Amino acid sequence: MRSIFEYLEYRDILKDSFEERKASDPQYCYRMMAESFGLHISNIFRVLQKETHLPARCQSRAIEFLGLTDRAAAYFLLLIAYARERKAKSRMEILEKALALRDVTPRKLIDQELAYYRDWWVSAIRSLLEVVDGRALPSELAAKLSPSVPEVEVAKALELLQELGLVKKAASGRLVLGVAHVSALAGNDKVKAMREYQRQILTLAAESIERHPPTRRDISTITLALDENSFAEVSGFLREIRRHAQRSADETKHPSQVMQLAIALFPLSVIEEPS
Repeated sequence: MRSIFEYLEYRDILKDSFEERKASDPQYCYRMMAESFGLHISNIFRVLQKETHLPARCQSRAIEFLGLTDRAAAYFLLLIAYARERKAKSRMEILEKALALRDVTPRKLIDQELAYYRDWWVSAIRSLLEVVDGRALPSELAAKLSPSVPEVEVAKALELLQELGLVKKAASGRLVLGVAHVSALAGNDKVKAMREYQRQILTLAAESIERHPPTRRDISTITLALDENSFAEVSGFLREIRRHAQRSADETKHPSQVMQLAIALFPLSVIEEPS
């Protein structure tokens, strides 16, 4: 199921959640969902079909059903208010409040743009342009990358970034960012590209232990014993860290270096599936 912040219709969230549970448990049905909400089966079906709205008394149950907390719960309630409001001006005000709770909105890459994730230095060069005030000189950029990258590869990366519209040439002739943030949409090819990119980044993180002194990096690890609920909670913390890091970067007026944030939370033991 997609992140709740990718939805604008709250009933789509409920429908996708139902379908997800149905896929994992064929016995799950509308009656069981209706019981969770304190509704008749016909009412929950009409809600999912967008024929009616979720009663106010069921909103807290919906939040519990979806496992939402804090910002996600507030976003869900605003989507309900947005769907129920009929006045155009009020609807826009509600929508603006909801969108303000979203993560930083990235540009979604289409299939032919996946070359952006082919080599780790492409994204690094894109950020490095902010450090050098847009001077697109392959020799200068290559000298600033760590580890080093051949000038010819830097030149190719600059061409790719301009072709994709991720950087653009200003009137001064220097390159500026075309969009603030980038991410790839779902899909088998895209997932494969992202996994390869992530492997490169995690390899660089491991190499940084020897390449950079402790004062120039921050690498730490912690081993935890978690259950499903605490795993979801820790994952939520990590999402918040990424969101705040992006906003901090947005607010940096004169960056002096390019940093890569690599957060990894993964199992070190066999995952036992519930019987």
